[in-house]
Amino acid sequence: MNSTNTPRFESEIDQEWVTNAATGGAVLGGGGGGALDEGVDFGRLAVDYGDPRVRPLDALDDDASVLTVSAVGAPGATDRCVSPQDYVRAVELVVDQFTDRDARVAALMTNEMGGFATVNGLLQSSVTGLPVVDAACNGRAHPTGAMGSMGLSPERESVQAAVGGDRSTDRHTELVVRASLETAADTVRRAAEDAGGLVAVARNPVSAAYAHENAAIGVYERAVSIGRIISNAESGGAAARDIADLLGGTVPITGEVETVSLETTGGFDVGSVSIADAELTFWNEYMTVEREGFRLATFPDLITTLDTDTGRPIPTADLQTGQSVAVVTAPADSLSLGAGMTRPELFEPVESAVGKSVIEHAFPGESGELPE
Repeated sequence: MNSTNTPRFESEIDQEWVTNAATGGAVLGGGGGGALDEGVDFGRLAVDYGDPRVRPLDALDDDASVLTVSAVGAPGATDRCVSPQDYVRAVELVVDQFTDRDARVAALMTNEMGGFATVNGLLQSSVTGLPVVDAACNGRAHPTGAMGSMGLSPERESVQAAVGGDRSTDRHTELVVRASLETAADTVRRAAEDAGGLVAVARNPVSAAYAHENAAIGVYERAVSIGRIISNAESGGAAARDIADLLGGTVPITGEVETVSLETTGGFDVGSVSIADAELTFWNEYMTVEREGFRLATFPDLITTLDTDTGRPIPTADLQTGQSVAVVTAPADSLSLGAGMTRPELFEPVESAVGKSVIEHAFPGESGELPE
Protein backbone atom coordinates (compact mmCIF):
# COMPACT_ATOMS: atom_id res chain seq x y z
CA MET A 1 0.00 0.00 0.00
CA ASN A 2 1.01 3.60 -0.48
CA SER A 3 2.32 4.67 2.92
CA THR A 4 1.66 8.41 2.73
CA ASN A 5 -0.39 10.18 5.37
CA THR A 6 -2.96 11.65 3.01
CA PRO A 7 -6.24 12.26 4.92
CA ARG A 8 -8.66 9.43 4.27
CA PHE A 9 -11.93 10.50 2.69
CA GLU A 10 -14.91 9.17 4.60
CA SER A 11 -18.41 10.28 3.64
CA GLU A 12 -21.68 8.79 2.50
CA ILE A 13 -22.40 9.62 -1.12
CA ASP A 14 -26.03 10.70 -0.96
CA GLN A 15 -28.19 13.28 -2.70
CA GLU A 16 -27.12 16.12 -0.40
CA TRP A 17 -23.45 15.29 -0.91
CA VAL A 18 -23.94 15.29 -4.68
CA THR A 19 -25.60 18.71 -4.65
CA ASN A 20 -22.91 20.28 -2.47
CA ALA A 21 -20.03 18.66 -4.35
CA ALA A 22 -21.37 19.71 -7.75
CA THR A 23 -22.12 23.26 -6.57
CA GLY A 24 -18.72 23.72 -4.95
CA GLY A 25 -17.09 22.07 -7.93
CA ALA A 26 -18.79 24.56 -10.23
CA VAL A 27 -17.11 27.37 -8.28
CA LEU A 28 -13.73 25.66 -8.58
CA GLY A 29 -14.42 25.11 -12.27
CA GLY A 30 -13.67 28.77 -12.84
CA GLY A 31 -16.32 29.15 -15.53
CA GLY A 32 -15.84 25.66 -16.98
CA GLY A 33 -16.15 22.04 -15.96
CA GLY A 34 -19.68 21.49 -17.23
CA ALA A 35 -23.21 22.49 -16.34
CA LEU A 36 -24.25 22.39 -12.68
CA ASP A 37 -27.80 21.10 -13.26
CA GLU A 38 -26.49 18.28 -15.45
CA GLY A 39 -23.94 17.40 -12.80
CA VAL A 40 -26.54 17.25 -10.03
CA ASP A 41 -28.81 15.07 -12.18
CA PHE A 42 -25.90 12.80 -13.13
CA GLY A 43 -24.77 12.38 -9.52
CA ARG A 44 -28.28 11.72 -8.27
CA LEU A 45 -28.77 9.11 -10.99
CA ALA A 46 -25.62 7.40 -9.74
CA VAL A 47 -26.97 7.31 -6.18
CA ASP A 48 -30.37 6.06 -7.34
CA TYR A 49 -28.79 3.38 -9.54
CA GLY A 50 -26.40 1.86 -7.06
CA ASP A 51 -23.64 2.55 -4.59
CA PRO A 52 -20.99 4.90 -5.98
CA ARG A 53 -17.80 4.77 -3.97
CA VAL A 54 -15.13 7.39 -3.36
CA ARG A 55 -11.91 6.07 -1.86
CA PRO A 56 -8.60 7.67 -0.86
CA LEU A 57 -5.89 7.25 -3.45
CA ASP A 58 -3.53 5.72 -0.91
CA ALA A 59 -5.97 2.83 -0.41
CA LEU A 60 -4.73 1.46 -3.75
CA ASP A 61 -1.56 -0.49 -4.39
CA ASP A 62 1.07 1.75 -5.97
CA ASP A 63 0.97 -0.21 -9.24
CA ALA A 64 -2.85 -0.23 -9.54
CA SER A 65 -4.13 1.47 -12.71
CA VAL A 66 -6.28 4.58 -12.34
CA LEU A 67 -8.36 5.65 -15.35
CA THR A 68 -9.32 9.29 -15.92
CA VAL A 69 -12.90 10.17 -16.91
CA SER A 70 -13.71 13.44 -18.60
CA ALA A 71 -15.96 15.34 -20.98
CA VAL A 72 -14.31 17.04 -23.94
CA GLY A 73 -15.85 19.80 -26.03
CA ALA A 74 -17.54 23.14 -25.93
CA PRO A 75 -20.13 23.56 -23.14
CA GLY A 76 -21.97 26.16 -25.20
CA ALA A 77 -22.40 23.96 -28.29
CA THR A 78 -26.09 23.87 -29.12
CA ASP A 79 -26.01 20.43 -30.79
CA ARG A 80 -24.16 18.59 -28.03
CA CYS A 81 -25.75 15.33 -26.95
CA VAL A 82 -24.11 13.01 -24.42
CA SER A 83 -26.19 10.52 -22.44
CA PRO A 84 -25.29 8.91 -19.10
CA GLN A 85 -24.73 5.61 -20.88
CA ASP A 86 -22.09 7.29 -23.05
CA TYR A 87 -19.97 8.00 -19.96
CA VAL A 88 -20.24 4.37 -18.89
CA ARG A 89 -19.52 3.13 -22.42
CA ALA A 90 -16.31 5.18 -22.66
CA VAL A 91 -15.01 3.48 -19.51
CA GLU A 92 -16.01 0.06 -20.79
CA LEU A 93 -14.13 0.62 -24.05
CA VAL A 94 -10.87 1.39 -22.26
CA VAL A 95 -11.34 -1.38 -19.68
CA ASP A 96 -11.79 -3.83 -22.57
CA GLN A 97 -8.50 -2.65 -24.06
CA PHE A 98 -6.71 -3.47 -20.81
CA THR A 99 -8.47 -6.80 -20.35
CA ASP A 100 -7.13 -7.85 -23.74
CA ARG A 101 -3.61 -7.18 -22.42
CA ASP A 102 -4.05 -9.13 -19.18
CA ALA A 103 -4.10 -5.87 -17.23
CA ARG A 104 -6.80 -4.34 -15.04
CA VAL A 105 -8.20 -0.91 -14.30
CA ALA A 106 -8.61 -0.63 -10.52
CA ALA A 107 -10.21 2.80 -10.07
CA LEU A 108 -11.50 5.95 -11.74
CA MET A 109 -10.47 9.58 -11.32
CA THR A 110 -12.18 12.71 -12.55
CA ASN A 111 -10.26 15.01 -14.82
CA GLU A 112 -11.06 18.32 -13.14
CA MET A 113 -13.47 20.27 -10.98
CA GLY A 114 -16.69 21.74 -12.35
CA GLY A 115 -20.45 21.56 -12.05
CA PHE A 116 -20.44 18.29 -13.96
CA ALA A 117 -16.80 17.24 -13.76
CA THR A 118 -16.73 16.97 -9.97
CA VAL A 119 -19.31 14.17 -9.98
CA ASN A 120 -18.16 12.61 -13.24
CA GLY A 121 -17.23 9.05 -12.36
CA LEU A 122 -19.99 8.38 -9.84
CA LEU A 123 -22.37 6.73 -12.32
CA GLN A 124 -19.51 4.77 -13.86
CA SER A 125 -18.65 3.61 -10.34
CA SER A 126 -22.24 2.52 -9.68
CA VAL A 127 -22.40 0.54 -12.91
CA THR A 128 -18.92 -1.00 -13.01
CA GLY A 129 -18.15 -1.33 -9.31
CA LEU A 130 -14.88 0.57 -9.74
CA PRO A 131 -14.27 3.15 -7.01
CA VAL A 132 -13.59 6.83 -7.71
CA VAL A 133 -10.43 8.04 -5.99
CA ASP A 134 -10.40 11.26 -3.98
CA ALA A 135 -8.17 13.01 -6.48
CA ALA A 136 -8.39 14.77 -9.82
CA CYS A 137 -5.99 15.50 -12.64
CA ASN A 138 -6.50 19.11 -11.63
CA GLY A 139 -8.24 20.74 -8.66
CA ARG A 140 -9.80 23.34 -10.95
CA ALA A 141 -11.05 23.20 -14.56
CA HIS A 142 -8.79 23.72 -17.59
CA PRO A 143 -9.36 23.90 -21.36
CA THR A 144 -6.96 21.36 -22.91
CA GLY A 145 -6.35 17.66 -22.49
CA ALA A 146 -2.62 18.24 -22.08
CA MET A 147 -3.28 20.42 -19.02
CA GLY A 148 -5.19 17.54 -17.48
CA SER A 149 -2.62 14.88 -18.31
CA MET A 150 -0.75 15.15 -15.00
CA GLY A 151 2.52 16.00 -16.71
CA LEU A 152 2.60 13.00 -19.04
CA SER A 153 4.89 13.49 -22.01
CA PRO A 154 3.14 14.54 -25.24
CA GLU A 155 5.01 11.69 -26.97
CA ARG A 156 3.78 9.03 -24.54
CA GLU A 157 1.33 6.49 -25.97
CA SER A 158 -2.18 7.30 -24.82
CA VAL A 159 -5.31 5.16 -24.85
CA GLN A 160 -8.49 7.22 -25.10
CA ALA A 161 -12.14 6.43 -25.76
CA ALA A 162 -14.74 9.00 -26.76
CA VAL A 163 -18.50 8.47 -26.98
CA GLY A 164 -21.22 10.99 -27.79
CA GLY A 165 -23.67 12.41 -30.26
CA ASP A 166 -27.37 11.84 -30.85
CA ARG A 167 -27.90 8.08 -31.24
CA SER A 168 -30.86 8.70 -33.55
CA THR A 169 -28.65 10.45 -36.10
CA ASP A 170 -25.41 9.80 -37.95
CA ARG A 171 -23.57 12.04 -35.48
CA HIS A 172 -23.25 9.37 -32.80
CA THR A 173 -19.61 8.46 -32.30
CA GLU A 174 -17.71 5.70 -30.53
CA LEU A 175 -13.96 6.00 -30.84
CA VAL A 176 -10.94 4.27 -29.33
CA VAL A 177 -7.56 5.72 -30.22
CA ARG A 178 -4.03 4.60 -29.39
CA ALA A 179 -1.56 7.31 -30.29
CA SER A 180 0.77 9.84 -28.76
CA LEU A 181 -0.91 11.88 -26.06
CA GLU A 182 -0.96 14.96 -28.26
CA THR A 183 -2.35 13.14 -31.31
CA ALA A 184 -4.95 11.28 -29.25
CA ALA A 185 -6.15 14.50 -27.61
CA ASP A 186 -6.49 16.21 -31.00
CA THR A 187 -8.39 13.20 -32.38
CA VAL A 188 -10.83 13.25 -29.46
CA ARG A 189 -11.35 17.00 -29.83
CA ARG A 190 -12.26 16.52 -33.51
CA ALA A 191 -14.59 13.68 -32.53
CA ALA A 192 -16.34 16.06 -30.15
CA GLU A 193 -16.91 18.53 -32.99
CA ASP A 194 -18.25 15.76 -35.25
CA ALA A 195 -20.58 14.52 -32.50
CA GLY A 196 -22.19 17.93 -32.03
CA GLY A 197 -19.78 19.58 -29.64
CA LEU A 198 -19.20 17.21 -26.72
CA VAL A 199 -18.10 13.63 -25.99
CA ALA A 200 -17.71 11.51 -22.87
CA VAL A 201 -14.10 10.40 -22.51
CA ALA A 202 -12.06 7.81 -20.62
CA ARG A 203 -8.29 8.10 -21.00
CA ASN A 204 -4.70 7.85 -19.83
CA PRO A 205 -4.55 5.04 -17.26
CA VAL A 206 -1.67 5.68 -14.87
CA SER A 207 -0.40 3.95 -11.75
CA ALA A 208 -1.70 5.06 -8.38
CA ALA A 209 1.88 5.98 -7.48
CA TYR A 210 2.12 8.28 -10.50
CA ALA A 211 -1.23 9.87 -9.68
CA HIS A 212 -0.14 10.44 -6.10
CA GLU A 213 2.88 12.40 -7.29
CA ASN A 214 1.19 14.34 -10.10
CA ALA A 215 -2.56 14.68 -9.46
CA ALA A 216 -4.51 16.99 -7.16
CA ILE A 217 -5.20 14.99 -4.01
CA GLY A 218 -8.18 15.29 -1.66
CA VAL A 219 -10.42 17.41 -3.88
CA TYR A 220 -13.89 16.51 -2.67
CA GLU A 221 -13.81 17.94 0.84
CA ARG A 222 -13.11 21.44 -0.48
CA ALA A 223 -15.83 21.20 -3.14
CA VAL A 224 -18.40 20.04 -0.58
CA SER A 225 -17.33 22.80 1.84
CA ILE A 226 -17.86 25.46 -0.83
CA GLY A 227 -21.23 23.95 -1.73
CA ARG A 228 -22.30 24.17 1.90
CA ILE A 229 -21.23 27.81 2.08
CA ILE A 230 -23.55 28.60 -0.82
CA SER A 231 -26.47 26.60 0.57
CA ASN A 232 -26.17 28.28 3.98
CA ALA A 233 -25.38 31.86 2.87
CA GLU A 234 -27.90 34.66 3.40
CA SER A 235 -27.18 36.05 -0.07
CA GLY A 236 -25.02 35.52 -3.10
CA GLY A 237 -22.82 38.40 -2.05
CA ALA A 238 -22.25 36.82 1.35
CA ALA A 239 -21.44 33.49 -0.29
CA ALA A 240 -18.90 35.16 -2.58
CA ARG A 241 -17.16 36.80 0.38
CA ASP A 242 -17.09 33.59 2.41
CA ILE A 243 -15.70 31.60 -0.51
CA ALA A 244 -13.04 34.23 -1.12
CA ASP A 245 -12.07 34.03 2.55
CA LEU A 246 -11.84 30.23 2.38
CA LEU A 247 -9.58 30.37 -0.69
CA GLY A 248 -7.49 33.35 0.35
CA GLY A 249 -8.95 35.39 -2.48
CA THR A 250 -11.00 38.52 -3.05
CA VAL A 251 -14.26 39.72 -4.62
CA PRO A 252 -12.84 42.50 -6.81
CA ILE A 253 -15.92 43.05 -8.99
CA THR A 254 -19.65 43.08 -8.36
CA GLY A 255 -22.04 44.35 -10.98
CA GLU A 256 -24.16 43.74 -14.03
CA VAL A 257 -23.08 41.76 -17.07
CA GLU A 258 -23.02 44.42 -19.77
CA THR A 259 -21.80 42.48 -22.81
CA VAL A 260 -21.03 38.86 -23.66
CA SER A 261 -19.19 37.66 -26.75
CA LEU A 262 -19.03 33.88 -27.20
CA GLU A 263 -18.02 31.81 -30.23
CA THR A 264 -17.85 28.02 -30.35
CA THR A 265 -14.88 27.09 -32.51
CA GLY A 266 -12.43 24.20 -32.62
CA GLY A 267 -14.36 22.40 -29.91
CA PHE A 268 -14.03 25.30 -27.45
CA ASP A 269 -16.10 28.24 -26.24
CA VAL A 270 -14.00 31.40 -26.59
CA GLY A 271 -14.97 34.98 -25.85
CA SER A 272 -15.13 37.84 -23.40
CA VAL A 273 -17.53 39.47 -20.96
CA SER A 274 -17.69 42.94 -19.50
CA ILE A 275 -18.93 43.33 -15.93
CA ALA A 276 -19.13 46.84 -14.49
CA ASP A 277 -15.76 48.40 -15.41
CA ALA A 278 -13.90 45.09 -15.86
CA GLU A 279 -13.25 42.74 -18.78
CA LEU A 280 -12.94 38.97 -18.47
CA THR A 281 -11.76 36.63 -21.24
CA PHE A 282 -12.47 32.92 -21.39
CA TRP A 283 -11.48 29.80 -23.30
CA ASN A 284 -14.09 27.49 -21.80
CA GLU A 285 -12.74 28.67 -18.41
CA TYR A 286 -11.99 32.26 -17.44
CA MET A 287 -8.43 33.11 -18.45
CA THR A 288 -7.98 36.76 -17.48
CA VAL A 289 -9.72 39.59 -15.65
CA GLU A 290 -8.64 43.21 -16.06
CA ARG A 291 -9.81 46.59 -14.90
CA GLU A 292 -8.65 49.67 -16.81
CA GLY A 293 -5.79 47.69 -18.30
CA PHE A 294 -4.58 46.34 -14.94
CA ARG A 295 -4.47 42.54 -14.64
CA LEU A 296 -6.32 41.36 -11.53
CA ALA A 297 -5.99 37.60 -12.07
CA THR A 298 -4.68 35.20 -14.70
CA PHE A 299 -5.33 31.47 -15.24
CA PRO A 300 -4.57 29.20 -13.43
CA ASP A 301 -5.65 31.65 -10.73
CA LEU A 302 -9.29 30.96 -10.00
CA ILE A 303 -11.68 33.41 -11.65
CA THR A 304 -15.32 32.51 -11.12
CA THR A 305 -18.73 34.21 -11.25
CA LEU A 306 -21.63 33.85 -8.80
CA ASP A 307 -25.17 35.17 -8.98
CA THR A 308 -25.36 37.99 -6.42
CA ASP A 309 -28.84 36.98 -5.26
CA THR A 310 -28.54 33.21 -4.96
CA GLY A 311 -24.80 32.54 -4.92
CA ARG A 312 -25.26 30.03 -7.73
CA PRO A 313 -22.08 29.71 -9.79
CA ILE A 314 -22.53 30.81 -13.40
CA PRO A 315 -20.28 29.16 -16.01
CA THR A 316 -19.13 31.07 -19.07
CA ALA A 317 -21.55 29.20 -21.32
CA ASP A 318 -24.53 30.49 -19.28
CA LEU A 319 -23.63 34.18 -19.01
CA GLN A 320 -26.37 36.57 -20.09
CA THR A 321 -26.46 40.35 -20.29
CA GLY A 322 -28.28 41.93 -17.38
CA GLN A 323 -27.26 39.29 -14.83
CA SER A 324 -25.96 40.64 -11.54
CA VAL A 325 -22.81 38.74 -10.62
CA ALA A 326 -19.93 38.75 -8.17
CA VAL A 327 -16.49 37.86 -9.49
CA VAL A 328 -14.38 35.84 -7.05
CA THR A 329 -10.65 35.48 -7.66
CA ALA A 330 -8.13 33.36 -5.76
CA PRO A 331 -4.42 32.82 -6.37
CA ALA A 332 -3.21 29.62 -8.01
CA ASP A 333 -1.20 28.67 -4.95
CA SER A 334 -4.41 28.42 -2.92
CA LEU A 335 -5.70 25.68 -5.24
CA SER A 336 -4.78 22.04 -5.56
CA LEU A 337 -3.23 21.80 -9.02
CA GLY A 338 -1.95 18.85 -11.03
CA ALA A 339 1.41 18.60 -12.78
CA GLY A 340 -0.17 19.72 -16.07
CA MET A 341 -0.22 23.25 -14.67
CA THR A 342 3.59 23.44 -14.32
CA ARG A 343 4.56 23.55 -18.01
CA PRO A 344 4.61 27.03 -19.60
CA GLU A 345 4.42 25.69 -23.15
CA LEU A 346 0.94 24.34 -22.45
CA PHE A 347 -0.23 27.92 -21.91
CA GLU A 348 0.78 29.13 -25.37
CA PRO A 349 -2.57 28.07 -26.94
CA VAL A 350 -4.35 30.11 -24.25
CA GLU A 351 -2.60 33.28 -25.39
CA SER A 352 -3.51 32.54 -29.01
CA ALA A 353 -7.15 31.88 -28.11
CA VAL A 354 -7.85 34.97 -25.98
CA GLY A 355 -5.26 37.39 -27.38
CA LYS A 356 -3.87 38.22 -23.94
CA SER A 357 -0.53 37.66 -22.26
CA VAL A 358 -0.78 34.71 -19.88
CA ILE A 359 2.60 33.02 -19.49
CA GLU A 360 4.39 36.07 -18.11
CA HIS A 361 1.74 36.35 -15.38
CA ALA A 362 1.45 32.63 -14.60
CA PHE A 363 5.20 31.95 -14.77
CA PRO A 364 7.05 35.08 -13.64
CA GLY A 365 10.82 34.87 -14.01
CA GLU A 366 12.78 32.05 -15.55
CA SER A 367 11.91 29.18 -13.23
CA GLY A 368 9.26 27.61 -15.47
CA GLU A 369 7.19 26.85 -12.39
CA LEU A 370 4.14 28.38 -10.82
CA PRO A 371 4.92 30.76 -7.96
CA GLU A 372 4.83 29.26 -4.47
